[in-house]
Amino acid sequence: MRLEGKVALISGGGTGIGAATARLFAREGASVLVTGRRTDPIEAVAAEIGGAAASGDISDPAQAAEAVDAAVRTFGGLDVVVANAGIGLGGSAAEVTDAQWTTTIDINLSGPLFLIRAALPRLIDRGGGSIVVVSSVSAIVSDNDSVAYVTSKAGLLGLVHSVAVDYGPLGIRANAVLPGWIRTPMGDRSMDGLAARDGLSLEGAYAAATTDVPLRRAGEPEEIAACCLFLAGDESSFVTGASLVADGGATVVDVAGIAFDPRRWDPAG
Repeated sequence: MRLEGKVALISGGGTGIGAATARLFAREGASVLVTGRRTDPIEAVAAEIGGAAASGDISDPAQAAEAVDAAVRTFGGLDVVVANAGIGLGGSAAEVTDAQWTTTIDINLSGPLFLIRAALPRLIDRGGGSIVVVSSVSAIVSDNDSVAYVTSKAGLLGLVHSVAVDYGPLGIRANAVLPGWIRTPMGDRSMDGLAARDGLSLEGAYAAATTDVPLRRAGEPEEIAACCLFLAGDESSFVTGASLVADGGATVVDVAGIAFDPRRWDPAG
């Protein structure tokens, strides 16, 4: 088991990528504490995996610190942090409200900073550790009307780079995972909007959104959890400050070149 004897803290651990990561880490031998703003989902995941739960909002520095303390109290230390909690609110630069901007930056960017800041002394006490930040392909490409989300996810890459440089000499590794479309409750909500606009089913919306993705599908939470496992464990011991893109190939597509694809006009081509 790749995380035998390790203690992991996962934010946003009640659903989607966070819950899948908690389950996988537990199967790989880790003691896992999940945290999140909604008590019922994180307690359900914790009960399922034999872990622990600590409800809280990591965009509050005190609650982020309490989650770290709870992991240490419960399991005796801390080796891995997965900063996964996040939200998506719309709006272009001219349209985003102050509240939308502030809420998104607080949860998606400041929250991971507060969690990492609280965790660093504990990781150093263990002689080193791994920090995995769940960003998004929105860190390197932009969707429409998503200025706060895109900015927050891009900012996470700067956070990872800075932590990797400052704390690498102390044995701390920091890396980011950049998912594309993943079938999570958050992804479903986005697809519901597309489905309503174009008269599609949920499955039809996912198919439409991934028509030009090389793998022709959205990802599953378990596939992103596997990326987090790689970055958390010893197999990535010489990897830090890196961004692991897991998007089915979406960001390598030449958008202008799609017009020249013969399959666009000749299905047999």
